Amino acid sequence: MNIKVFNIRLSKEFCQVDQDRMNDFLQTVQVNLTSTNFVTTNTSDYWSAVVFYTPKKVSKEKNAVKDVAVDLSPKEQIIFNALRKWRNDLAAKLDWNPYRICHNAHLMAIAKVNPESLLELEKVTGFGSARTLKYGDDIVAVLNAV
Repeated sequence: MNIKVFNIRLSKEFCQVDQDRMNDFLQTVQVNLTSTNFVTTNTSDYWSAVVFYTPKKVSKEKNAVKDVAVDLSPKEQIIFNALRKWRNDLAAKLDWNPYRICHNAHLMAIAKVNPESLLELEKVTGFGSARTLKYGDDIVAVLNAV
């Protein structure tokens, strides 16, 4: 069994970043046990989370998704980061997990295709008419702003 410790700082500038780092890690492991503690110091307050875990066996399909992220050009990486921020902000507003809106693989596919219309977006892997109808206008707006 392995152990990893995360500190989730409460300040606005770090809280989401720390949570994303922990959530990304949790998706790659089998959690066996957790323990949390609220820590107060003279300079900052934060949650400390200890995760006892076993590494998940990674399937070839998951490796393929990671390979796509590596293959993004600098411009595509900027688009991906903007889309990820939009998705995470929306998820926080709705009190949802970000993957309920769309997965990172979908955002990477959008960044690679860089659709200019809802019709083009609907053809991107992971998007159909329902998801495009629900989020398409926001996504095209993000793409136009980048």
